[in-house]
Amino acid sequence: LLEVAADPKHLGAEIGFLGILHTWGQTLQRHPHIHCVVPGGGLSPDQARWVSSSAHFFLPVRVLSRVFRGKFVAGLRRAFSQHQLGFYGECQPLAEEKAFAAFLRTLFRQDWVVYAKKPFGGPDHVLQYLARYTHRVAISNHRLLSVDESSVTFRWKDYAHHSKCRQMTLAHEEFLRRFVQHVLPKGLPRIRYFGWLANRRRRELLPLCRALLGAVPPTSASPTPATCETAVPQCPCCGGAMRVIERLTAKQIVHEERRQVCFIDSS
Repeated sequence: LLEVAADPKHLGAEIGFLGILHTWGQTLQRHPHIHCVVPGGGLSPDQARWVSSSAHFFLPVRVLSRVFRGKFVAGLRRAFSQHQLGFYGECQPLAEEKAFAAFLRTLFRQDWVVYAKKPFGGPDHVLQYLARYTHRVAISNHRLLSVDESSVTFRWKDYAHHSKCRQMTLAHEEFLRRFVQHVLPKGLPRIRYFGWLANRRRRELLPLCRALLGAVPPTSASPTPATCETAVPQCPCCGGAMRVIERLTAKQIVHEERRQVCFIDSS
């Protein structure tokens, strides 16, 4: 994105964006991809003006796809030469240098896809959609339907058939295998910022972008008495702010209450 946007043949500007890593699908299968939220323009090379993108498209997706493919394959080749790749099972033959090089050549015979579109519901809708993935695991409790001695049954949406709700039952081992695929390595951030939104540059360049666009910076007003009742509640033990992890429906609350067991000490 940074390289193609900086090319004068396309946008000719320095852009800023955030990327969110998402690794799972509805059935917990491994499906790594990145959602990027990109403003529709960037700073000119001299940082003196704002360069807006075309009204029809941001950057040519075919060019993005080819550049992405080239960089991805180059990264694989570099990781192989530095002995950072492991090959197991059916992939073991690729540990040989000639076999791996032949495999990389096949990747250039396929079209890679970078999908770009305008936000249908506006920027706020996009951020709300992506916020579901930033601090959650691969499956939430409300999708779990039953757990017995040998299997786990959960609900999933079949997006290929108009988001129809279906059920899937997996053995314990298979359910855990799918789940742990999405536990990120320690120290790997799920959200990253790039360009003029990068952490080391945002303080200086974000106000500049607002000034060039004539945008008013957001203000954090103090809560008024009318809003104090809806403020974030405090923990009764430590006094810290409590964070909403999940909202339960009335049916789920009743179900949880029935599961609770009260012990009375009669001594």
